[in-house]
Amino acid sequence: MAGELFSYQKADQLLNPEREELVPINQVIDLLGLQGNEKVIDLGAGNGYLTIPIAKQTDDRVVAVDVQEEMLVQLADRAVDQGLENIDRMPSGIDYLNFPDNSFQRGVAAFVFYEVDELEKALQEIHRVISEEGRLLIIEWEKSDHEEGPPMDVRLPKEALQEKLEKTGFNVEKGNLNSNIYYLVAEKEKQI
Repeated sequence: MAGELFSYQKADQLLNPEREELVPINQVIDLLGLQGNEKVIDLGAGNGYLTIPIAKQTDDRVVAVDVQEEMLVQLADRAVDQGLENIDRMPSGIDYLNFPDNSFQRGVAAFVFYEVDELEKALQEIHRVISEEGRLLIIEWEKSDHEEGPPMDVRLPKEALQEKLEKTGFNVEKGNLNSNIYYLVAEKEKQI
């Protein structure tokens, strides 16, 4: 069962400067392997904690997808304030992505999969829209007893998520940002 959706009414918490200690932006950019010309999809973008810095690192488009339109409105306001014009917004869940196959060279999904009801379907959709040899970065909560984060029963163990990604057609490397947060770098296998 999926976890409860993070409310847009608490969106200011997503921009708390202390979040940088948990999810260092520079490390996220490094893990994405941005060269400056990739089209990127930010799945569950919220109000743009990662979207804004990613948009500053690519000359192409960044598409922010979030099920809560209110989050995307906040993101749009922040993008205007920072003079960014390469961010598009798409109100949508991640189990159906209205984009052509192979649309994005990079993707990021931070703290989103534990909220998804149909995880396998979402992973298939993401695999479909990531281009051949593209890269997806997933950031999720460890299944540990830290107070921060969602309830323990909705957290996804990294090994289980890694297995689902591999079944979908990704090669996966795993690591940790800290003791409470893990990442998976999933690269789409080249089709022969």
